[in-house]
Amino acid sequence: MTTMNKLAWILALWLALAIAPVAVQAEDRAQPAEPDTLPGIAWDELDEEQQRILAGQEQDWESLPPGRQQAMAEGAERWASMTPEQRARAQERWRKWRSLPPDERARLRERWRRFHELTPEQRERLRRDFRRYQQLSEEQRQRLRERWRQMTPEERQRAIQRRQDRPVQRPPQPAPARRPAG
Repeated sequence: MTTMNKLAWILALWLALAIAPVAVQAEDRAQPAEPDTLPGIAWDELDEEQQRILAGQEQDWESLPPGRQQAMAEGAERWASMTPEQRARAQERWRKWRSLPPDERARLRERWRRFHELTPEQRERLRRDFRRYQQLSEEQRQRLRERWRQMTPEERQRAIQRRQDRPVQRPPQPAPARRPAG
C-alpha cells in the first residue's frame, strides 16, 4: 500500500468520525456516571479556588442539576491546574465554541459522544492517526480531502471498515539497556 493510500485511510477514519482537535487531546477516563445519578455538591463543599473560579454561578448553584454541578466543579479543578498558556488556549476554544451556531454545537457534541464510545484502543489509534495527519503538508492534506470528497458513501464506508479491521500497530519500544557481562 502506498503512503498516499495509507494516508487516505487515515483521513477516511478521521473524517468519518470528524473528531474536533479537542476530542483528540482528551484523556482516557473511566465512563462517568449518568448525570442524573451523580450526587449534588453544596457550594460550601467547593474549595476556595473552585468557589473563586465559579463565583458567577454562586447565586444559581443550588438550582443547577447535580450532574452540572459535578461537571463545573471538575472543570474548575482543571482550570486551577492549568498554566497561563493552557488557560489562554482554553479561553480561545471557549470563545470559538460560543460563536458556533446551535446546530454546529449539536453536531460536535454528537462527535464527542461517539469518540467516547470507542474502545481505548480505537481512541488511541484515532489520536495517533490524527497526529500523523497534522504532520502532513497542507498540499498533502488537500489531496486527501479531495480524494475523500470524490469517494462514494459506499467507498468511504469500506475504507473506514478496512481501517478499523486492521490490528493496532504500536510504536516501536526502545530496547532495554543491556547489562555488561561480568
